[in-house]
Amino acid sequence: WQAPAHDAELAGAVDGKAREPLAQAYSITEKQQRYTRIGQIKTETLEALAGGEAPRWSGEQVEAALFKLESDIVRQRILKGEPRIDGRDCQTVRPITVKVGVLPRTHGSALFTRGETQAMVVTTLGTTRDAQIIDALEGERREPFMLHYNFPPFSVGETGMMGSPKRREIGHGNLARRGVNAVMPNMMSFPYVIRIVSEILESNGSSSMATVCGASLSLMDAGVPIKAPVAGVAMGLVLEGARYKVLTDILGDEDHLGDMDFKVAGTQRA
Repeated sequence: WQAPAHDAELAGAVDGKAREPLAQAYSITEKQQRYTRIGQIKTETLEALAGGEAPRWSGEQVEAALFKLESDIVRQRILKGEPRIDGRDCQTVRPITVKVGVLPRTHGSALFTRGETQAMVVTTLGTTRDAQIIDALEGERREPFMLHYNFPPFSVGETGMMGSPKRREIGHGNLARRGVNAVMPNMMSFPYVIRIVSEILESNGSSSMATVCGASLSLMDAGVPIKAPVAGVAMGLVLEGARYKVLTDILGDEDHLGDMDFKVAGTQRA
């Protein structure tokens, strides 16, 4: 396999047609409005360059060139120190809103919102008979702490089937669980099985770290004596040769167009 050769003429045509509109679109802070405008620009560019009976370039070629252009616009802005898509600098975290006890009939609940990412996290306490039975290679064991993460399609403005957990949900749930597990009490000091369920209501970057933050709040609302509250954030990287920028609290687009999505979770001391 060989990568396709760079088509300078196609890149120039796409640049002339879409650079200015895309640059303006990537200044729209609201996610759905931005996606709608970007979709319109892509449709217009495809019709202009890959439409008609005998187009010079295929739709796939134009789409690939559009992606490279999008990436270049967002990355160069960041590397030049210009404001990010939502107007922040590289170190600023999006506005955070927290509510606890939002579901009065549960043991503990929290609604954690950071920018356009929102998680409803619920904690349920049970007896030792409720522990999860793990049938592992080394034998059977019981797990007293469970964290389940659900990412429904509506959280990103889509429709789709909602059934058993998918690969992404299992992976993100395990990631969030590892972030919280270190501060959990042992069964001797707090003899309850604990199940946390995180329902992602809206997502624009780092829903797993929103789960970590919401889990800490929900556990404290349930009266679980955790060792310390845990917070989590997703860090990003844009790297071009010797130039680089590290981003705090990345958006979905910065994850998609950047070079790294690195999750960081910890307490005030560690």
